[in-house]
Amino acid sequence: MNDKPNSIEARDIAYHLHPYTNAKKHLEAGPLVIDRGEGIYVYDNNGKQYIEAMAGLWSVGVGFNEKRLVKAATQQMEKLPYYHTFTHKSHGPVIELSEKLIGMAPVPMSKAFFTNSGSEAIDTALKLIWYRSNALGKHEKKKIIVRNRAYHGVTIAGACLTSLPANHKSFDLIVPNVLRMTAPHHWREAMPGESEEEFATRLAKELEDTILAEGPETVAAFFGEPVQGAGGVVVPPATYWQKVQEVLRKYDILLVADEVICGFGRTGTMFGSITYGIEPDIMVMSKQLSSSYLPASALMINEKVFQPIMEESDRIGTLGHGYTASGHPVVAAVALENLKIIEERDLVGNAAAMGKRLLDGLNALADHPLVGEVRGVGLIAAVELVTDKASKKALETPGALGALVNAHLQEAGVISRAMTDAMAFCPPLIITAAEVDDLVARLKSGLDKALAALPKEALPA
Repeated sequence: MNDKPNSIEARDIAYHLHPYTNAKKHLEAGPLVIDRGEGIYVYDNNGKQYIEAMAGLWSVGVGFNEKRLVKAATQQMEKLPYYHTFTHKSHGPVIELSEKLIGMAPVPMSKAFFTNSGSEAIDTALKLIWYRSNALGKHEKKKIIVRNRAYHGVTIAGACLTSLPANHKSFDLIVPNVLRMTAPHHWREAMPGESEEEFATRLAKELEDTILAEGPETVAAFFGEPVQGAGGVVVPPATYWQKVQEVLRKYDILLVADEVICGFGRTGTMFGSITYGIEPDIMVMSKQLSSSYLPASALMINEKVFQPIMEESDRIGTLGHGYTASGHPVVAAVALENLKIIEERDLVGNAAAMGKRLLDGLNALADHPLVGEVRGVGLIAAVELVTDKASKKALETPGALGALVNAHLQEAGVISRAMTDAMAFCPPLIITAAEVDDLVARLKSGLDKALAALPKEALPA
C-alpha cells in the first residue's frame, strides 16, 4: 500500500508543466490509488475524498456504490454465470436487454449486437459496413469520414478512426481511406465574425466537396460523436447536424452515431442523437449502459443496414464475427438494472437540470484570467484554459496549463481530466445541486492557485 500523501510538491509542479517529457517521473511517483466509492465521491488509500468529476471515464451514471447493481450481478452469477450467443443460442438477460435497447432507440432500429467495449463496438460497426458494401456489390464503397479531434476507440480500427495525434504517434494505422473533416468547434475553428450557422454551412460544404472529390460511390459511412468527448467536449454549432445529415442522405452515406459517451442521459436527453435531431443508421453504445460496473457495449443497426448483411451471410453460410463474452448474461443483467435505475429516478431529467446549474456556475468563472471558453450540454462540459484570452493561447507547451490546473484540482479534491488545455467535467448523473456548487467552488480555488503558480512572464502584460 502506498501511504504517501497525495499532494502537490515542487517536483510535481515541474512535471505538470512538462507533461509529455517526464514520463519517468510519473512512473516513479506512482498512481493515485483509489480504494472505495460512495455516490459521486471516491476515496484514495489514505482516506482522502474526491469528487469524481469525470464519472470514472465518462461512464458511472448511478454513482460508485449502487447496491442494486451488485445484487443484479450476484443473482445472475448464481443462476447462469456465463453463456454465449453463438450458433443460434441465447439467454433471458440478453434477449430482454436487446428488446429494451431497440425500444429506447430514438429512430427505428432492427437488431442489437453486444461487445465488451466501445472500441470493439466501433470495430464491429466498421466491419459490418464493409460487409454490407460487399453484399451490395459496391466493393469500392469503403471510405470512412470522421472529424478532427474525434475519439472512436483504441483498437486497431478504432484508433484509425480516432483523430487525436497522441493515439497515432508510433502506432501503425492500417485502415485505409479515412477522410478527416474540420472539428465542429466554433470558438476555435470559426473564421472572424462567422456565426454558428455560417460555420455549420461551411463545414457541410467541406463535407460535400470532399465526398465529390473522392467519389460518392467510394464513401461508405460518416462516424460522429453527437458531442465530441475526449477531443475536448466539442459541442456542435447550431444547425450543424441538420446540414451534415442532408449531405449524407444526398449521397447515400451511412451515419454512425458514436453514443459511447453521450448515451443514456449524458446530454440531458436519453441519447445525444435526440438532443441534436440525429437519425443514425448505426448507434454505438457503452459506458453508461452499465455505469461501467461491468464491461458492456453494444451497437444497433437499422433495417437498411441489416438486410444486405443477412442476405450475404445466407449466401456465405455464416456471419464470421463475434466475441466470447458478447451478450454475457451477468453484464446484461447489470445493464438492465442500471437502465431501470436511470429511468425510475429520472436521472436524464436530473442531468438536464444539474447540467444547466453546472454550466451557469462555470460561466460565472468566464472572467477568470485562465478561462478562455466554457462549453457544454447536459452534464458534460469543458473549460478551455488560456493565458491570453485575445489570442486564445495557453502556455508554450500544449497541455502544460491543463496539467497544472488539473494537479491543483486534484489537490482540492476533484478528479477531472485535462484534454490538452481543456478541463472536462462529466460527473455522475446523480449529482445534486449542492454537489455541483461545491465542484464549481473547488474549480475556482484550483484556477486561483494555478494562476498564482505561473511565472509573470507567462501572462500578458
